[in-house]
Amino acid sequence: MNNPPDNADEELIAKIALSLVPGIGCVTAKSLIAYCGDAAKVFQEKERHLRAIPGIGTVIAGNIHRAKVRQRAEKELEFIRKNKIRPLFYLDPDYPQRLKSCIDAPLLLFCKGDPNLNFPRVISIVGTRKATEYGRGLVDKLVASLAEQRYKVQIISGLAYGIDIQAHKSALHHGLSTVCVLAHGLETVYPSLHKSIALEMCAKNGGMVSDFPSHSLIDRKNFLRRNRIIAGMADVIVVVESACKGGALLTAELANSYNRDVFAFPGRVGESTSEGTHFLIKTNRAGLIERLSDIECAMNWQQGKGSPEATQPRLFDDLTPNERMIADLLRSEGELPIDQLSIQSGLPISALSSLLLALEFSGVVKCLPGKVFRLL
Repeated sequence: MNNPPDNADEELIAKIALSLVPGIGCVTAKSLIAYCGDAAKVFQEKERHLRAIPGIGTVIAGNIHRAKVRQRAEKELEFIRKNKIRPLFYLDPDYPQRLKSCIDAPLLLFCKGDPNLNFPRVISIVGTRKATEYGRGLVDKLVASLAEQRYKVQIISGLAYGIDIQAHKSALHHGLSTVCVLAHGLETVYPSLHKSIALEMCAKNGGMVSDFPSHSLIDRKNFLRRNRIIAGMADVIVVVESACKGGALLTAELANSYNRDVFAFPGRVGESTSEGTHFLIKTNRAGLIERLSDIECAMNWQQGKGSPEATQPRLFDDLTPNERMIADLLRSEGELPIDQLSIQSGLPISALSSLLLALEFSGVVKCLPGKVFRLL
């Protein structure tokens, strides 16, 4: 006989169940949670009260009470426990903060392995499945340069054939953390030929991530949905070889809509695998790069250094206790996005923004693209 679920399990079951209700996407789910307080209370709320919430209406309110999602959510919880999957709710501190800033960020992520999804720097590398030796070489040189500079960087891609798998292999070879984002549940790996690479990633400070529950169909439209996570989790998206149509171009479009920095390597004129990257460059959808230094310059990274030099202690003399705490965090971590600074300092974003602005005026910190901060 199974033991009844405890309070923590009940809330997780409710979170999973909410993501399964027909007609409810991530934006609507977050709105419901904001109005009701938590996922469990959404299901406890009376239908007439749910209908009064903006954007809900009769159909969705009815689905919440009549859709048979509880049993499916309980089975998903069993799968999570049995397979050591780590669920991340969008309000959890370990949820990728870059992704959280995107309006369509998933309500839940499922993680295999134990990846840190809030690395100081994150680069997504995407491209054609029909990669050439030229394209694979570009990927390996870029990743090798990142490792040589000793950046605290994570490489993200989609585990697909071609450029994706080369990005993961190069990251593993050069000792960098790498995470693959999948378009299906974590009970399987697609393509199966790359399963050993995925498991190696899980064992080496990386892992697999998906917003799909187990036993989801492997469908073409799921890969388009997957691409928004690849774009949203990164500071920088690099496109290496792409035809005039394909998933890499869609990922670049998503990245631009999220105000991410997109770069593309030029290819050989006349080659089909160059058409997509050249289109991105010609239409100003991506910056042209030839080597890591181009990214360093555009992103204002300290070229040739894995972390900024420590600020001289004299700069800290006249700081308030909260300002000194922020400076100490940045000296320890190198660089941090504002969301992560808020979590580690315990300060709300509103108060933190004012402190960071004062520190900028004082010449103590510098704001980088993506609201990432470092000491001067």
